[in-house]
Amino acid sequence: MAERKGGGRRTKDGRRTRTRKSRSRRRLRLVWLVGLVVVTVYLYYRPLASYVHTRHDLAAQQSALLTLRTRKADLQVRLASATSVQATQREARRIGYVRPGEQLFIVKGIPEWRAAQRSLRSRG
Repeated sequence: MAERKGGGRRTKDGRRTRTRKSRSRRRLRLVWLVGLVVVTVYLYYRPLASYVHTRHDLAAQQSALLTLRTRKADLQVRLASATSVQATQREARRIGYVRPGEQLFIVKGIPEWRAAQRSLRSRG
């Protein structure tokens, strides 16, 4: 008898046919390959998600840093222009501070008063 290689059968014309054993091996290899891919994706998911999250946080922090730097530059310019005593007093009055012993008066309705004065002047 002829020696068989690979465990296959021979047909009448001499070609080999595949047996169930080789099909099951292919399926087993496919299952192993799919399993390996699933495990690899599972193991890489968390580090990749963490990387993306960290990049997003870094971009947000850099944006906030840029905003703070521009604000600091504006404040430094404002500080340099407000070095005199008179400028400091004007700024204090603008935000509502009063000197000791002074009384604070709050006047409301100035735009309406100005409009009334204009109408009186126009009438003559």
